[in-house]
Amino acid sequence: MKQVLILGAHGKIAQRVTKNLLAQDVHQKLFLRNSARLSIDDPVKESLIEGNATSLFDLEQALTGVDIVYANLAGKIVEEAQNLVAAMKAKKVKRLIWISTLGIYDEVPGNYGKWNHEQLDGGYLEAYSKAASVIEDSGLDYTIIRPAWLTDQEEVDYELTKKGEVFKGTEVSRKSIADLVTKIIDTPNSFVGDSLGVNKPNTDGDKPAWYR
Repeated sequence: MKQVLILGAHGKIAQRVTKNLLAQDVHQKLFLRNSARLSIDDPVKESLIEGNATSLFDLEQALTGVDIVYANLAGKIVEEAQNLVAAMKAKKVKRLIWISTLGIYDEVPGNYGKWNHEQLDGGYLEAYSKAASVIEDSGLDYTIIRPAWLTDQEEVDYELTKKGEVFKGTEVSRKSIADLVTKIIDTPNSFVGDSLGVNKPNTDGDKPAWYR
C-alpha cells in the first residue's frame, strides 16, 4: 500500500484530497498541529499525527515509511520548506507535491497581476517565492502547484500553465486543486520538476468575478 504524508491535513484542499484517496490503495498519514481537529473515516487507510512542520524532529518521525509527501502548509512557510527538504533528504524520501500561490514569479499579467500583488502584499509573495526556490533547489522530485484565487464551487474544471508561461484566469475551485493533487499521487511520475499554474478556463479579468 502506497504511503502518503499529508502536511497541513486540516486545510480545505487537503481534506478533499483525503476523501479522494480513500478510494485508492493508499495509506495516509494526516499531519497537523492539533490532531483533535480531524477525525478518521477508515483506520486501515488513515492515521493522525500531531506535529509541527517547523520541527525537523516531528517531520522526520512522520516521514518513516513514506513514499510521497503532499504539503499544504502556511505560516512560517520558508522555515517549513527548509525543514521539510532536510527531513526528506534525511529519510531518503524523494517525491513532493508542494502547494504555493500564483504570482511568485511575477507571472500574472496586466491589471490582474497588479491587483494580485496588492492583495498579497506584506511580504506574502516574497515568502512563498523564497520557499518555492528552496523546493526547486532541493534536488527532490517536486511538483509545485500555484492555484488561482480559490473558490468552494463543486466543480472540477481547470487548465495548467508551467513556469515561464503567462498565468491564465483568475480563479479555480479547491475541488479542482484536490483533483490534480490526487492524480499526481496516483501517477507520481507525472509533472516531476514542474511548477504548475492552475486556473479555471475562461475566467480572465482584472480580478475574480466574485470579488467585491
